[in-house]
Amino acid sequence: MKTEKEKMLAGEPYNPGDPALLERWHEAKRLLRLYEQTPTTDRARLTEILGELLGSHGDGVWITAPFFADYGDNIHLGSNCEINANCVFLDCNTITIGDNALIAPGVHIYTAYHPLSPRERFGDPSSGDFAFCKTQAKPVVIGDNVWIGGGSIIMPGIRIGNGVTIGAGSVVTKDIPDGVLAFGNPCRVIREID
Repeated sequence: MKTEKEKMLAGEPYNPGDPALLERWHEAKRLLRLYEQTPTTDRARLTEILGELLGSHGDGVWITAPFFADYGDNIHLGSNCEINANCVFLDCNTITIGDNALIAPGVHIYTAYHPLSPRERFGDPSSGDFAFCKTQAKPVVIGDNVWIGGGSIIMPGIRIGNGVTIGAGSVVTKDIPDGVLAFGNPCRVIREID
């Protein structure tokens, strides 16, 4: 029988209220607070905390606090990645970002989604018991040499190719191929980048 985390990573419906998932969620919040409170000049300690928080990361990773994540351990960063302040990575499935990525302030990356119908999301509301809503998640993959402009939102299941620039404020609802400038709501390819 699969654990709730295995279901979550397989894209199947899972229970976010599972004790093991909640334990990791709380641990991620502790590590994020610790990261935010660590002096920005203490690179060794910041890297150590990222090693505990993230699933993996290359060399030269810089995350400007505050940074927000659900679990942290489903986030995988390449080398020379910069993630600016106020980014939100809801990593209920994997978020993989390649080398030389620039993630501007306020970028949100979502992997989780829920049924559209309220009854499907929460079941019978007359029970009076709080229950986490039914949830599924799809991975997000961002290639090498990508720049995501400030305030952009990347939706669940999206793949962004190598050498892409996403303009500020975009809502990425479809995959983006290699080597293009794309922006808008919904985000669309504008032109190729030389």
